[in-house]
Amino acid sequence: MMVPAFLRKPSLKVSKGSRDGTILIVIQLSGGNDGLNTIVPYRDDVYYRNRPEINVAASSLIKLDDQLGFNPALEPLANLFDSGEMSILNQVGYPNPDRSHFRSMDIWHTGSSSSDYQQSGWLGRYLDSECEDCSLPYHAIEIGDNLSLALHGKHRDGLAMRGPEKLQRATNDSFLREVGQKYRSRSQHDLDYLYKTMIEVQESAAYLTRKARTHQSAFTYPNHEFGAGMKQIAELITADTNTKIFYLSLPGFDTHVNQKVRQHSLLSLYAETVNTFVHDLKSNGLFEDVLIMTFSEFGRRVEENGSQGTDHGAANNLFLIGDKLKIPGFYNDPPDLNTLVDGDLAYQIDFRAVYSDILRYWLATDPEPIMGVQKALERRAI
Repeated sequence: MMVPAFLRKPSLKVSKGSRDGTILIVIQLSGGNDGLNTIVPYRDDVYYRNRPEINVAASSLIKLDDQLGFNPALEPLANLFDSGEMSILNQVGYPNPDRSHFRSMDIWHTGSSSSDYQQSGWLGRYLDSECEDCSLPYHAIEIGDNLSLALHGKHRDGLAMRGPEKLQRATNDSFLREVGQKYRSRSQHDLDYLYKTMIEVQESAAYLTRKARTHQSAFTYPNHEFGAGMKQIAELITADTNTKIFYLSLPGFDTHVNQKVRQHSLLSLYAETVNTFVHDLKSNGLFEDVLIMTFSEFGRRVEENGSQGTDHGAANNLFLIGDKLKIPGFYNDPPDLNTLVDGDLAYQIDFRAVYSDILRYWLATDPEPIMGVQKALERRAI
């Protein structure tokens, strides 16, 4: 009864479009994953001299070529690399890097320069722009309690949730009435916007709950929030949910102390989950529609610290996983440990060029209105 008449009918028309076109999954390794101990330059003596305690021994690596090898924790991803379904971009970063978690994450989320402060994210601006039928929040979903800046647009936002049914319980009619009463004293314009936002979230929750009930994965994922989140994404994709973007974070990579044990555990969880996810999609003939991008807000310093860990650095590796990669394997040369900038890897690839490549070739939209004018990748990645 509290819903204004002018909003009631239009907003209750939930899109019935099925999964159409491509899907982007963004995985964020939060805290600053140590790229040098992830993709290890085992032929480079500089690496071992700078890391006498925390290096990964060459004998334990999964060697990918004559210079670089997987941390053994990434063994579940070796089959993807060997089959040409994984591309590793080395030394990805940006000019004048910031070593603050919060500021560097804002830069990655917004796609801005280190001196530019923006209030909208690169994927949120995609929702704002030419994304067909992206008017409801479920078109971009983050698995979690809070919506990252990356999915905040100027006019449209994505949706953060732990699960469709939990979201629906949180946005039921009684909750809407309570919020409506709370904001009754506000201006009519603010109240209209509030109603519209609440109704959109309610509809998204109902739509996702209905879709989630149509398919349950038969695969066993790691017993962890990250594993459960990726399983939920696989189920929503297989249930033909009209969601174009999924976003998920795996925290814990700020390894100042006791890095080898902590990072190995996290990388193992990441690799096992992603490998299961890919097999899940392949079993339903859906992997060809999906691109997975994995990034971290910065890498770590080349030299280990005194606590068997590493401190905040700059450039890092970035993973692309899919079956339509233009340059599978290693996209560019190994990291150059002889040409450092204040003890950090110098960036070779600007992350914003990667975003532009994804927007243009995977999401089929013009990146310039979203990212501004950016220097393109030297070679197309997707």
